Amino acid sequence: MFVILCRVLIIYFVVLLYLRIMGKRQLGEMQPFELVITLLMADIASLPMTQTSMPVLFGIIPLTMLVVVHFFVCLLSRKSLFFRRVFNGKPVIVVSPQGIQLNALKELNMSIDDLMEGVRACNYFSLEEVLYAIVETNGVITVIPKKDASNVTINDLNLKLPENTLPLILVSSGKVVNSNLKIANIDKTFVDDILNKCKIDDLKDVLLLTIDTTGQVFLEAKNGQSQNLKVDFGGKW
Repeated sequence: MFVILCRVLIIYFVVLLYLRIMGKRQLGEMQPFELVITLLMADIASLPMTQTSMPVLFGIIPLTMLVVVHFFVCLLSRKSLFFRRVFNGKPVIVVSPQGIQLNALKELNMSIDDLMEGVRACNYFSLEEVLYAIVETNGVITVIPKKDASNVTINDLNLKLPENTLPLILVSSGKVVNSNLKIANIDKTFVDDILNKCKIDDLKDVLLLTIDTTGQVFLEAKNGQSQNLKVDFGGKW
């Protein structure tokens, strides 16, 4: 049993490392060749974990080979439009101003129900609102709405608003995020001052504390209470 446990841990960390090397997209919407490699990795990784007669190295070597293949496929896809279309395919228009493109749906082996499900996922519930619908190479449907169904923007209303800012997490689950303190060019004393203003005695009672470049602070306590306040802050990131 101990041997099996050790083999599982070794293969687990090897697969985790390789998935990290292969990039974030392995965890999200994948291209066809990425899906194939991920499925193969799962199958190969399971063998040395359960078959104790097989050396662990016999699992690691094929996994390493798959990562190398993935690297070269990605390189070819980036460098060549031809190989990109071979490995990834190309986007297909399934709805146009002329209506639903039945031939394109047949080519993709999609039904009308599949199309409508993808359109609804884009928050459009009628094809009357859709100018174009495109099936991307990773299978996601992208919708370009008609003018009457487009969302109103700030520019349409001629409003002038300050630029959006990305809040930095200063405290997460009762622990100070020191790397973000350096980005904001502040220290632990600054955090303590915020906690005093929010009447929080113990850092461990803070679930989340964020600040943006305008000095807007959001604090969520572990008891479920949240607070917003403004502080003097001239940080940039």
